[in-house]
Amino acid sequence: MAFNDALTDVTGLRVGHARVPGDRALTGTTVVLAPEGGVVAAVDVRGGGPATRETDALDPRNIVQRIDAVVLTGGSAFGLDAASGVMAWLEERERGVRVGPDPFQVVPVVPAAGIFDLGRGGDWRSRPDAATGRAAVEAAAATAPGEPVAEGGVGAGTGAVVGVLKGGVGTASTVLESGVTVGALVVANAAGSAVDPLTGVLYGRYFEGRAAYPDPEIHEAALRRLAELRELNGPPPLNTTLAVVATDAELTRAQAQKLAGTAHDGIARAVRPVHLLNDGDTVFALSTGRRAMEEDVPLAFNDVLAAGADVVTRAIVRAICSAESVEGPGGIFPAYRELYRRD
Repeated sequence: MAFNDALTDVTGLRVGHARVPGDRALTGTTVVLAPEGGVVAAVDVRGGGPATRETDALDPRNIVQRIDAVVLTGGSAFGLDAASGVMAWLEERERGVRVGPDPFQVVPVVPAAGIFDLGRGGDWRSRPDAATGRAAVEAAAATAPGEPVAEGGVGAGTGAVVGVLKGGVGTASTVLESGVTVGALVVANAAGSAVDPLTGVLYGRYFEGRAAYPDPEIHEAALRRLAELRELNGPPPLNTTLAVVATDAELTRAQAQKLAGTAHDGIARAVRPVHLLNDGDTVFALSTGRRAMEEDVPLAFNDVLAAGADVVTRAIVRAICSAESVEGPGGIFPAYRELYRRD
């Protein structure tokens, strides 16, 4: 299987996107679909204004052991309805927590989190619903194993912005020396900025060791344009950065909880400030459990934790670099690559 530097490099995971139709709609849903039998999952919420669903079910103290899908969606709390469409799709396939003697007696547990993108396309009432969620999970199911993941303004990233810049979906992965794969998928939609105001470099690039400094004239012109757009677009609305971090390492639910927590460091490296009251920053951690951890190396899990934060940082950079500019009744959101392009 080819290595795509994507969440789907974690064998068994699939990703699907769907967009809400309409000329004044700028929002959508992304679904991460687990393999048959589900995955161990956990969540860590750090933002002060989260829009979430079924996150309590992932607490290691509670009964749910495995889940079959995670929903990332636009539409703020309204968009959480997209999870209903994913639940229905799973129920039809008898996938979920068994609650009765018959195979069809299941309750699919579908954790979900939403970003605030209401009105980004100009229509406040355009938001994902159950049909959007179903379209996204069907798109995920239709993909081949290990298929590349579309990035930028797709799915839940359709209406995402980071500061004044256009945000979106990004993904990245790595294979550790042990052979363990760690991947991440993010929806970058932050109140903070991803750009160092002193240099024009994306914060996340510093941690990649690949910071390319824009010409000072280009940077000055970009700063002027961003200042103009802040005045034009008005004060920043509520925002949220979402992430799914996954590994094929066999993790306990408590270990998955730790991975979700440390993965937030990846957001903090790429966006400043982060975890504000008007953010809903949320990270889900998934383990397919296909590769046993090295029992004779007690601290082997540290490598997974470090990699989780690293791939989140890289995924945010890719989300911003993959985005395309949007101009419409909901505002003007330039792409970083266009704002800092060299003609």
